[in-house]
Amino acid sequence: MTIRPRAVAFDVLETLVDLEPLRARLEEVGQPGRLLEPWFMRFQRDSMALTLAGDFASFDSVARQALRTDTGHTATEADIDHVLEGFGRLPAHPDAEPALRRLSEAGLRVGCLTVGSTENTARLLERAGLARHVDQVVTAERAGIWKPAPSIYRVAAGELGTPPGGMALVAVHAWDCHGAKRAGCLTGWCARLEGRYGDVFSAPDVSGPDLVQVAERLLRLSSG
Repeated sequence: MTIRPRAVAFDVLETLVDLEPLRARLEEVGQPGRLLEPWFMRFQRDSMALTLAGDFASFDSVARQALRTDTGHTATEADIDHVLEGFGRLPAHPDAEPALRRLSEAGLRVGCLTVGSTENTARLLERAGLARHVDQVVTAERAGIWKPAPSIYRVAAGELGTPPGGMALVAVHAWDCHGAKRAGCLTGWCARLEGRYGDVFSAPDVSGPDLVQVAERLLRLSSG
């Protein structure tokens, strides 16, 4: 029997907030908007590679280097500054605020677990109207390790005042849910981005087409 979590940590980039405005920022500095997807994928790959190698670097440095590479080293540092500043201004997906509010009103502690920088995350949560529903923000920079290393999910659970088994990680990325499962957490997967959950990953405890349904299904788990 799966027990209802006492706390829920949400991934931020692509789960709570929309990366699409970064496409316009790329175009504003003379780069093709189509670079958004490969750049973000390179950033994720490079951060994971650092973790596998036992190293760590800041969000800004990894994202900056990935963008240098994907622009063929044609973007200036000022261009890259302009693009990266957009992370602090990203809008929330429509299902983000009602999902966070529903869990908070039900008495669960709500957190964010993100690879984004502390400064950008605080700014975007405030601007997107989400900060009032969030009890704790844990970043890779603060934890000293990138997702999906199991220890980062355990750090998040501890910050939210529960052992890993009492926290659920909610994300639109199956690999993120898999990492949380390996750390002993519960998981909720939202199908908005990937459509179908990858069968190479450990199955989530609940899933749904949007964050609100994922939240509701977590709340319907047995209270033990």
